Amino acid sequence: MSAETMNPSTDDFASMFESSFAGSNMQEGRVVPATVISVENDAVIVDVGLKTEGRVPLREFGQDATPSAGDIVEVYLERIENALGEAVLSRDKARREEAWTRLEKLHEKEEPAEGAIVGRVKGGFTVDLGGVNAFLPGSQVDIRPIKDVGPLMGVAQPFAILKMDRPRGNIVVSRRAVLEESRAEQRAEIVGELAEGDVREGVVKNITDYGAFVDLGGIDGLLHVTDMSWKRISHPSQVVNVGETVKVQIIKINPDTQRISLGMKQLMSDPWDGVEAKYPLGARYTGRITNITDYGAFVELEDGVEGLIHVSEMSWTKKNVHPGKIVSTSQEVDVMVLDVDADKRRISLGLKQCMDNPWDAFLVDHPVGSELEGEVRGITEFGMFVGIGPDLDGMVHINDIDWNRQGEEAIEDYNKGDTVKVKVLEVDVEKERISLGIKQLGDDPMAGGDVRKGSTLTVTVTEVASGGIEVELPEGLKAFIRRSDLSRDRSEQRPERFAVGDTIDAKVTNFDRNSRRVTLSIKALEIEEEKEAVAQYGSADSGASLGDILGAALKGDEEEGKQ
Repeated sequence: MSAETMNPSTDDFASMFESSFAGSNMQEGRVVPATVISVENDAVIVDVGLKTEGRVPLREFGQDATPSAGDIVEVYLERIENALGEAVLSRDKARREEAWTRLEKLHEKEEPAEGAIVGRVKGGFTVDLGGVNAFLPGSQVDIRPIKDVGPLMGVAQPFAILKMDRPRGNIVVSRRAVLEESRAEQRAEIVGELAEGDVREGVVKNITDYGAFVDLGGIDGLLHVTDMSWKRISHPSQVVNVGETVKVQIIKINPDTQRISLGMKQLMSDPWDGVEAKYPLGARYTGRITNITDYGAFVELEDGVEGLIHVSEMSWTKKNVHPGKIVSTSQEVDVMVLDVDADKRRISLGLKQCMDNPWDAFLVDHPVGSELEGEVRGITEFGMFVGIGPDLDGMVHINDIDWNRQGEEAIEDYNKGDTVKVKVLEVDVEKERISLGIKQLGDDPMAGGDVRKGSTLTVTVTEVASGGIEVELPEGLKAFIRRSDLSRDRSEQRPERFAVGDTIDAKVTNFDRNSRRVTLSIKALEIEEEKEAVAQYGSADSGASLGDILGAALKGDEEEGKQ
């Protein structure tokens, strides 16, 4: 044997060590089978096929049965040999590696893993999955939030694996997913046994503002508030209570979402059947106000049948008033049927039709031509409203205020709150209008007077303008004589030859009694006088000149004046 063989170097020793295991499958970081040689006080001596035996702390076997000599157990080979020349083995790590491998297979197959909740941590719980601890978030414990998790602690049950990260040693599980899957299977089985139109009994589990959830024996259905009764319901608690057993009909089943819609009123007769015969047009009934809105009030005529009184049908006189100021909830009222639409389940009712029409009553008490007093309640550009009763107003048109003055001028004499005497001119019951007049209290000064077309009037000049002159008639009316009507002679058609206060004669060429407009003309009067003179003192073939004729006419007038 050479000296080199007797004194090997470090490298030679390493190569010799590796060669000694060349025929073995032993690798550090693996789980290997081991044969139990003996069990000492606190350790289990095992043989893993190495030069030396290994020791595994007895406590690492945990809940497993204490091994006996000859048993084969799996251990985790951390190191083949430590400083003491012993193999470093771990039963805990072996069990953990076994568990990870098992759990990875279950995760790939999307199968649940058996485990138990063993502790509480921040945000959730710790679950023992048979050697590996996993995190169970608080939201994944149950389908619905639960206050006490105590009864679930330490109980073996399935958990769905949501996420695995072996390098980091993280596993997230869910109990809720398993429950939902089981529940979905149960729901599908139960839904398959149900059919639309079936009548079932169920227990009210929960009540919301929009309805109640009813347990049909493993599956819940929604009983909407509108399907509880034919009558109007403000809240489901008026009909059902939690824990109460109710009989319902299955209205609809959604095969995709497995949602079930239930109804109770469908088990009762529909009160709208034959409603047109029960509530003929024009008939009067007594009902109860159930609801008030901005546009009217609903009246219950019988259980399940309501009609609407539109705001326009509530009062003869109160317009633009909120219905709540006319009627109140639960008030009993007399109504008239105005329209029935059975298809749309609508009945139009009238409240004012059951009361006396104030316009009819007014016409009876105050026929056309009667006189009465009232208060001016409003003034507009076209007239003024006069109160002629607690709720009635009449209109005095701007043209019915004064006979002689323009309406814009005459209305300035009145103010809101004044008491005025008026005459009833017209009552339109259908349009709810009453026409009044003030000037009609006196006779028309023009009626039977001298002012008529073709008559000659003596008027007084009140104003001289460039376009003509303004004159006043004896009746107080004013008229305007245009420049072209001031004279037959063009040279005399000068307004400045007249002065304010002059008295002149003019002919009425037009008179509109309604508008009180009078058209006067001096020119027309001169032409008329000329014709009369020609007819009396000359003829077309007499040979006399127009001057001679007019001179004779004037001389004749003077002689008549002397006599």
